Amino acid sequence: MGNGKIFFGAIFLIVLYWILRLYEPFLLTLTIASLLSIATYSINLKLLHVTKNRVLAALLSTLLLSVLFFGPIVYIITSIGATVNNFDPAIIEKTVAYISSLNFQLPDALSFLKPKIDEFFQNFDLTNLTKNTLSYAAFIGTNSARFLKDMFLIIVFFFFANLYGKELVHYAKNLTPLEDKEIDLVFGEVANVMSVLFYSILVTAIFEGALFALIGIVFGYDGLLLGILYGFASLIPVIGGALMWIPICAYELARGNVMEAIIIASYSIIVISIIADTFIKPLIIKYINIFAKVPTKINELLIFFAIIAGLSTFGFWGMILGPAITALFISILKLYEPLKSRNYM
Repeated sequence: MGNGKIFFGAIFLIVLYWILRLYEPFLLTLTIASLLSIATYSINLKLLHVTKNRVLAALLSTLLLSVLFFGPIVYIITSIGATVNNFDPAIIEKTVAYISSLNFQLPDALSFLKPKIDEFFQNFDLTNLTKNTLSYAAFIGTNSARFLKDMFLIIVFFFFANLYGKELVHYAKNLTPLEDKEIDLVFGEVANVMSVLFYSILVTAIFEGALFALIGIVFGYDGLLLGILYGFASLIPVIGGALMWIPICAYELARGNVMEAIIIASYSIIVISIIADTFIKPLIIKYINIFAKVPTKINELLIFFAIIAGLSTFGFWGMILGPAITALFISILKLYEPLKSRNYM
């Protein structure tokens, strides 16, 4: 029996190695789809209760994810492509020239950036920028195509994760030597963190994006595009929406519209950054956490750093992977004590 276990274990490890090699290009998208499925499990469960049909419930969940999460990304890619084709490069030169003419002083803490900023303005060459436009466009096009491919695969895997998720979890429980309550501790912790994070990101991005879209429409911009871009920018910790309103204000100043720039900056800082982000956003997260199946006990500051670490390591999808990996690690640490008390370890 002992030799049989060794033989089976060796065969299993060999096959597992080749399975990982075979599906290596899809591991990231599979992981993202699985985590999104865990985060939206409650929605799929409610749809299943209403429709009484697993396939239809999984299909509706997938359609909802596509519209709310991936639809805006597709709109951004197509809109930016149309904007680039009709964009006048002279606007960039005018904006850069105006900013370089400003005699502003950086705070002492950021003074080390001044030589780099001065070097950028001195070496700015519109001719070279125009020459390289095609290469930049090709680079953006290539990455957009790759991103769209990843999104398509995530949608497909998300559908099957919702359709067969219950069976997969049940099978995983049977494979592990742990008790059901211990497995539920790990899966529950990750599921709660992912649910709270997903709904918080979605609601706050829509809320803050809608606020910025309003000011964009007032001044004649594409409000939907600006709102979507601001929603995604707001996910980046610390700098967030400043990535959107500062360039727009600089553009307005370059056109001589000083009052418009002041209004946009004031609105972005006071209404969105101070009122919405500082006071309303924590209430949204708290409200969502209350209605979670089991409110998450992971510190919000830890989730904040997990998002930063995830974005730095994995890029865009890091805002999902970072908190998930952190939650899984904390759950395993919580599991260590009961296992040790049973002399399991």
